[in-house]
Amino acid sequence: MKTYLSFLFSLFTFFLFSQEIAILKYKGGGDWYSNPTALPNLITFCNNNINTKLTAKPETVEAGSLDIFQFPFLHMTGHGNVFFSEAEAENLRNYLISGGFLHIDDNYGMQPYIVKELKKVFPNQELTELPANHGIFNIAYSFPKGLPKIHEHDGKRPQAFGLFHENRLVLLFTVESDLGDGWEDPAVHNDPAAVRQKALQMGANIIKYAFSN
Repeated sequence: MKTYLSFLFSLFTFFLFSQEIAILKYKGGGDWYSNPTALPNLITFCNNNINTKLTAKPETVEAGSLDIFQFPFLHMTGHGNVFFSEAEAENLRNYLISGGFLHIDDNYGMQPYIVKELKKVFPNQELTELPANHGIFNIAYSFPKGLPKIHEHDGKRPQAFGLFHENRLVLLFTVESDLGDGWEDPAVHNDPAAVRQKALQMGANIIKYAFSN
């Protein structure tokens, strides 16, 4: 018991002082590696605009590895299939209830798979849509209508869903927005500067909220 409590204290201390983030690698065939310039650009934006000191290059960690506990913030994206084994789901659950935060950005096509797999992580919970007045939408930059639309694919409205542990938002799932594409280098999608700025500002809100709660 003493060893376990010492581990939890060390973990809490790390989360309290670390500003490291990582990309979550998963099984199932989905392209977890998509949008390679997105997170580095978001990190640069945050360091320049909201006084973070994030390491410039994000690491990559696997869902079942204890390495995820080294990072207070994980980012996950893709277009297709996602699969978590029972051991990976348990590892993610332990990470989240221990103080970690996971942002999943659907790059279009991911939603039906991740919704099913998240039931393994929190079997007794359903994703809950966050209202437009939730703190994550105004902690650094104001989005009075909630999650912004970055790329238009099928006319559906953007939505932000959450999973909670003891009233703390531990997982954010953004759908029909495509934030990551807006974070990528300008030449990748040729987004107008105003669209990229909006995506980066919302990303900064997510980062700041995750490190503040």
